[in-house]
Amino acid sequence: MKHIKYIIFAVTVSVFVSCDTEEFLNPLPDTAVAVDGFFQSDADVLSGVYGIYDALQGVNSNTESNIGDFNRGVQFEHLLTEHRTDNTRNATLEGSKADFHRYVVNANNVESEDYYASMYEVVFRANNILDFIDVADEGNQARYTAEAKFLRTYAYFKLVRMFGAVPLVTSVVGPTDNEALFTRIPEAQVYDQIIADLEEAVTVLDNSSKSRASKAAAQGILAKVYLSLESPDYSAAQQLCESIINSGSFSLESNFHDVFYSELNDEIIFAVQYQTGNSSESQSFSSEFTSSTRAGSEDGQNIVNENLVLDFAAFGGNRTAESYITFGTSNEVIKFLPEGSDITTTPPSYGASARDAGNDYIALRYADVLLMHVEAIMAGGASTTSSAAIASFQAVRDRAGLPATVSTITKEDLLVERRVELAFENQRWFDLLRFGVAESVLSAHSAEMGYVFDARKLLLPIPAREINISGGLLTQNPGY
Repeated sequence: MKHIKYIIFAVTVSVFVSCDTEEFLNPLPDTAVAVDGFFQSDADVLSGVYGIYDALQGVNSNTESNIGDFNRGVQFEHLLTEHRTDNTRNATLEGSKADFHRYVVNANNVESEDYYASMYEVVFRANNILDFIDVADEGNQARYTAEAKFLRTYAYFKLVRMFGAVPLVTSVVGPTDNEALFTRIPEAQVYDQIIADLEEAVTVLDNSSKSRASKAAAQGILAKVYLSLESPDYSAAQQLCESIINSGSFSLESNFHDVFYSELNDEIIFAVQYQTGNSSESQSFSSEFTSSTRAGSEDGQNIVNENLVLDFAAFGGNRTAESYITFGTSNEVIKFLPEGSDITTTPPSYGASARDAGNDYIALRYADVLLMHVEAIMAGGASTTSSAAIASFQAVRDRAGLPATVSTITKEDLLVERRVELAFENQRWFDLLRFGVAESVLSAHSAEMGYVFDARKLLLPIPAREINISGGLLTQNPGY
């Protein structure tokens, strides 16, 4: 959110002013109770709601005063998702950021630790607002509650798919309540809570915003939840997707480029916003994707693998030229170029504020919903000839300028279509899991690239620092 940090400053100061390093990484800092005196009015509660988005947005690590201890929010997510698939890799083997694409992440990896802490920061800010919801005007309480629960469950949906069973905390608890803070809850129970929260959000929220929780965002995420269950509820997912489709509130952008550079456009359902050149409201992942000139003093992340290049050549259509570009031997992502970039020059340039970029993080867009609609209709089968599925699938392909008319869609067709449509948007990892092919695809990819992968790597390690803080109560995933 472009204005959050100024609004929430008083809250964040009161929450974190006395936190040391260990407390900051503890899912519940013991100073959280310091906000008791802050929430006095509806405006205060709304500021607190904005603060949850602020945690999701995260801190730009390029802000000098924040180097060291910071929660990056979603800004490290490409490392934990895209880099662990066959889509992308780090340009070098140096540093902990290069561990993800080689499947050598350990429990002390700082980026994985930061992401875990960031998602719990979202959870605990949401819980704190829910504890003070009765301070808000009566007419706003239901919306603020639904919004907080949507954001809490958004974080938990990320956590449960990346780390497996995790502590499930749905209310403010004391700093010494280790059992609540550090007991890992079975994934099925976490999903039950996610579903309950999203169902409430669907009934309460409207579609008046794309940068805040909405009815359609809740429906779309809930559809993906139903598709991600051990026993997927395909019918429920289909109904939710069709509700979004039939609402008439969203449509595919005619120009694929505009999806990423005309922010909050008709295709966007939910996005986390950033602001160019504002060190407090910007992000650095856009510069971190570059390597040809090291615009962000980075080593180059999200370098596109050759097997994805081949899929773009065969299935990308006009999306290819808007997704990546080749500089010498390096294939770089161009979906999120910082404002003022010029990739037609040699070497390319990335504007005046490459490390303070304003590109939004796209959490959910309409093309994703259309392809989930196909997935739900396919219902785990090998193929479908459903006219409804074909209509959704064809719409995405037509926008890409692909001439062939589809009469049958196979599981493989759908997976590759999602790959080239949503490349670099942090969806591939979850798609491979959901389609039940992660182990086979990643094993083949690892063999091709000379990496070592086994099924235990489908879960990230619980951060060692969290286990240490818990006194050993928090257990580790197998293989770490």
